[in-house]
Amino acid sequence: MYTVENVYLTVAIHEKGATLWSVKGTDGMEYLWQGDPKYWGDRAPNLFPYIARMTERKYTLNGKTYEMDIHGFAKDMIFRAEQISAEHIVFSICDTKETYAQYPYRFQFSVSYKLDETKLCITYSVKNTDEKEMYFGVGGHPGFNVPFDRDTVFEDYYLEFGEREDAKRVVFSEDCFVTGKLSDFSLEGGTRLSLRHDMFDDDAIVLTDVAHSVTLMSDKSSRAVRVTYPDMPYIGFWHMPKTDAPYICIEPWSSLPSRKGIVEDLAKQPGLIHLAPQCEYENKIGFEIKILGGI
Repeated sequence: MYTVENVYLTVAIHEKGATLWSVKGTDGMEYLWQGDPKYWGDRAPNLFPYIARMTERKYTLNGKTYEMDIHGFAKDMIFRAEQISAEHIVFSICDTKETYAQYPYRFQFSVSYKLDETKLCITYSVKNTDEKEMYFGVGGHPGFNVPFDRDTVFEDYYLEFGEREDAKRVVFSEDCFVTGKLSDFSLEGGTRLSLRHDMFDDDAIVLTDVAHSVTLMSDKSSRAVRVTYPDMPYIGFWHMPKTDAPYICIEPWSSLPSRKGIVEDLAKQPGLIHLAPQCEYENKIGFEIKILGGI
C-alpha cells in the first residue's frame, strides 16, 4: 500500500490494479467506497485495455479470436510504483506473456496520482511499444460513499453537471451490451440528476453529450465531490442493481462495451483509441473534495 498526502487529503493506493484504496479529508471523513462485498467488493478499478463487457468475452483481431474478462486485465495486475514523492506517485505495468495471450501488443500502461490542494489528479498514460497499431479503451470506475453525513440519506443527494446540456443516454440491452442507439435523457433544469436506488435497477446509466464535470452533493450537506473528465466522451453512474447500496460509482470512459450479439473486431469497433507504433496517449480525470462554504 502507498500513500500520498497534503494538508487537505490523505490518499491510499494499492499496487494491485494501482487501485485507489482510500480518500480521506483532514477530519477523517472517508469519501471512497470501502468495498463491502454485500454490495460490491471493489473500490475504484482502473479499466484497460477494454471498457465493460465483450460479447462472449471474446474479440477478433487479424483473423484470430482472443478472450478477455470484463473491464480488461489491468485491474488484476500488480503495478510497479515509481516517481514516489509526498504528493505524487506513478504506477506502471508492461506487457507480459499472460497479457500477450489475451491482448497481442507490447505496451506500457501507467496511472499517476497527484495531489493539488483539495483535488486528486489522475492521469492514464499508454505507450505503444509495439511495431503495429494498437486499439484500446481506458477509464475509471471509482465508488463514492453516499450519504456523506449520518443525518442524510441516499435520496438527499444529486449529481449536478457543470453546464446545461441536452444529454443523451447510451441504450443498453438487458444484458448490458450496446444496442447502437442513443436516447434523450432529461436532466432537472438541464443540469441535475437526483439519486434514487431504483434508478439502477436496469444497471448503469451511461451518458454522452454532457458537461465534462459533475458534482455529487446534497442541499443538506456541506460536503461534495466534483469529478472532472475533460477528454472522456462518456460518463457512467452505477451501483449494484436492485439494492439499497450506500455508494455510487462515477465512471469516466473513453469508449463503450461490445455491441449486442457481435464479437467485435478490435480494429473496427467504433470508438476505440487507435495508437500508432511507438506513440503515447494520455487522458486525465480528477476528484475534488469540496466543503461548501469552506475549502
